Amino acid sequence: MGEVVQMHFTTVDYIIFALLLVASAGIGLFYAFSGGRQRTTQEFLMADRSMSCLPVSLSLLATFQSAVAILGAPSEVYTFGTQYWFLGCSYFLGLLIPAHVFIPVFYRLRLSSAYEYLELRFNKTVRICGTVTFIFQMVIYMGVVLYAPALALNAVTGFDLWGAVLAMGLVSTLYTALGGLKAVIWTDVFQTVVMFAGQTAVIVVGASQAGGMGAVWKKAVNGSRIAGLDLNPNPLERHTFWTLGVGGVFLMLALYGVNQAQVQRYLSSRTEKEAIMSCYVVFPCQQIVLCLGCLMGLVMFARYGEDSPLDKGYVQTNDQMVLYFVMDVFRDLPGLPGLFVACLFSGALSTISSAFNSLATVTMEDLIKPYFPNMTEAKATLLSKGLALVYGLVCLAMAYIASRMGSVLQAAFSIFGMVGGPLLGVFCLGMFFPWANPTGAVVGLVAGLVMAFWIGIGSFVMRMPGPTPLPPLNTTASPLFDNMTTSVMTTLVTAKPRPTGVEALYSLSYLWYSAHNSTTVVVVGLIVSLLTGPMKEKELTPGTVFPVLGTLLFFLPERYREKLCCITPLGQKPKENTQPYQMATKDSNGAAFCKEDTVTEDKEMESDRALTEDEDLEARVVPSCQLRAHTVQETAM
Repeated sequence: MGEVVQMHFTTVDYIIFALLLVASAGIGLFYAFSGGRQRTTQEFLMADRSMSCLPVSLSLLATFQSAVAILGAPSEVYTFGTQYWFLGCSYFLGLLIPAHVFIPVFYRLRLSSAYEYLELRFNKTVRICGTVTFIFQMVIYMGVVLYAPALALNAVTGFDLWGAVLAMGLVSTLYTALGGLKAVIWTDVFQTVVMFAGQTAVIVVGASQAGGMGAVWKKAVNGSRIAGLDLNPNPLERHTFWTLGVGGVFLMLALYGVNQAQVQRYLSSRTEKEAIMSCYVVFPCQQIVLCLGCLMGLVMFARYGEDSPLDKGYVQTNDQMVLYFVMDVFRDLPGLPGLFVACLFSGALSTISSAFNSLATVTMEDLIKPYFPNMTEAKATLLSKGLALVYGLVCLAMAYIASRMGSVLQAAFSIFGMVGGPLLGVFCLGMFFPWANPTGAVVGLVAGLVMAFWIGIGSFVMRMPGPTPLPPLNTTASPLFDNMTTSVMTTLVTAKPRPTGVEALYSLSYLWYSAHNSTTVVVVGLIVSLLTGPMKEKELTPGTVFPVLGTLLFFLPERYREKLCCITPLGQKPKENTQPYQMATKDSNGAAFCKEDTVTEDKEMESDRALTEDEDLEARVVPSCQLRAHTVQETAM
């Protein structure tokens, strides 16, 4: 049974696909030659902090709704049923917590890079560790996001593989390097609309060919594809309500809470309120996207039943199955395959352009500006554009490497998932535990990464066929790209003999990875901090700790809460058109110096001073910081 290549991309399909690329590039060119023409780093990297709620929320949605999600979710539902839909339950807390915890902290500190927070809270070493970890994560992810849909397209339609890779890579590099974050956000909005249109067209046409949605549902019920509520608490089970609804929360937090690509969008909002609203708007959009993916999977099942194109040998991997289905459904409808491919590539374009922009930002703000504080604004902007261009070319190189890796593509997805959890852990350590110190943060991050790679690589090796493989009835192999929405590692469905010891750890459901790894960072970080001397309230930069412990321990007398560092307020909301509260004052290279000032003055005070004296000190430090910031800004000008 050889592979059946569907060679029926018509001229109309190619025109529709080309129009998508031209429109995306056009939006980038428009923002390159309009408005402030991307002449400042503030405009290029932060969209001049002028974006409204709707484009920001659609961009947040598009950033991780990659092409791999469009290919992966339907094949997941087709193969395993609708249990995957319960991931939607995790969206509620996964978006509510960033809206009311992470956004207020980041927005009031007026950051450009999320990792700037790590320097304000800990020190420069922690910031650089966080930045390097993020760069490693995104560079690997970009190559896979670019290559995977092009490979599927090539296998099913004969569409030229490297032509597709180069078209996507160069177009997204062009509009990101020319138009900055504003172009990225508005192309995301356009691409989101195309994604919705493409998926809806497939569902409507596919369902009508199967005899309507009623017939689709009936076939899915008869084929046991409609899953009930599975309350099995076993973390080794691949998909249960707890795995999806609770483990998924940590994945959502890693993506929507602390990932630079998303934080940058929050910070580009006009006001803190609009940034929070964008999180609320994403929630129903995410549910719609999830439902479209599930419906497409059910329509596929109604068409093929248990006799899948994969079993027949028409396609070779699960991620090619959706494209085969689309070409099959639209066999006599020229133009519609082109629309779906445009939808697919929109997902890839939105993801990789966001990656270029966020990578250019963290490289500029965290690795270059602190060491070249006197760089002119024009030179900094030009360098930022150059960085976006360089990362675009790196992405193409990574796509080539991905093509040589074959099945190791799965390992690349694993790395993305394994790195997100430890980064979430470092931010949680700093934000919720006032006594955590820089040593604890670095050791915790390293411990989290070691644990993540140990489990990830162990799981990958365990799934590889050994010299004496298990009988095929004992296991069910997971598809190559299981959960594409979160772009994290897939794991084997637990074998019937329940694993024990280290094997149990390797069999952990991939949806618990973020929770497990972030918890490792927090626990190790706290233990090391307590052993090496916890931070005291007076050493904390104001506004970097979210007062969750103070709220939970409200019943304790104030002197005990003060000893536990549980009385630090979050800080006031910045008033419109005024300097935001104290920690917004940074010098021209983006590094904060208020912390040093505070610590220097604090050391001259007695350690057992009263709370009122604390407040008095803060009031005296802030004006001096602001005065210095003002002087630096004047000098820079």
